[in-house]
Amino acid sequence: MCGEAKPGTARGTVLIENERTRVTEWRFAAHGDNTGWHRHEHDYVVVPLFDGALELREPGDTTRLAELRNGVPYFRERGVEHDVINANDFECAFVEIEFLEP
Repeated sequence: MCGEAKPGTARGTVLIENERTRVTEWRFAAHGDNTGWHRHEHDYVVVPLFDGALELREPGDTTRLAELRNGVPYFRERGVEHDVINANDFECAFVEIEFLEP
């Protein structure tokens, strides 16, 4: 991770949590709202609830734009480190589904 973890401004609401799964809705205000730097400790799936883009700040001062489509999920393995920033001029949200260790 780049530096120490810092809290973001996006709102994460845990919808489901049990021994195997955690489902969190992440809601971002318009342009600039962010999750804060974090490292994913589990494999996960993201389901966007909007058409638009998120800016991803990654280790090594790398920044990239991820184009997302409403309802089109993607999978990532544990270990991903980043800060996720709303790159849109509107509020947006996604659902994150983490596969917890038994």
